[in-house]
Amino acid sequence: MNAATTNLVVSLGAMQLARKIPFDDPQVLTYVRIAYVTVQVIVLATYYYTSSKIKQKNDLTVLKYVEPASPMSGEEGKLVTTTVRDYDLAETSKLIRAAYMGILMMAFLHGYLKYTQPLFIQALMGLKSLYDAKPVAIHLLGKPAEGDLKRPFKAGGMFGAAADPQTDKAAIDEAEKKIGLKKEE
Repeated sequence: MNAATTNLVVSLGAMQLARKIPFDDPQVLTYVRIAYVTVQVIVLATYYYTSSKIKQKNDLTVLKYVEPASPMSGEEGKLVTTTVRDYDLAETSKLIRAAYMGILMMAFLHGYLKYTQPLFIQALMGLKSLYDAKPVAIHLLGKPAEGDLKRPFKAGGMFGAAADPQTDKAAIDEAEKKIGLKKEE
């Protein structure tokens, strides 16, 4: 199963489990809040530590790929030339930004609207996102960058509809030719 499908399964299972938790009990609510904050601190600390490991390794191997254009734009993909270090730092930055957005959403849902079930669900989803994070798997768990962990990472939508970056030589050569034609004009 891909990450989107397992996120759906985990969140639906967590919702069913959250229905059985007595959130009206102040002590239970306090424990759930502590668990949520603890998980978010662990997630952010792990992402920042991953970022420091990436900087420490300083892998300057050149990475070329054709980034897919948005499906509705009608444009063609653009050539991206970067290093493994910069690519991994950008991916880790996306993960950190997503974690902060989740914290902001929970601050609104729990702090302003007084919803309690999402605290429990998001605590579990935070751990799930940490498990799915590809830079964490490569740099902290020491998994080799092959298969699903091969750079550039595949987007992998819910039904496989998302376009993945093209890394084949033909696509890269074609994108380089188009850039050359634009420079001549």
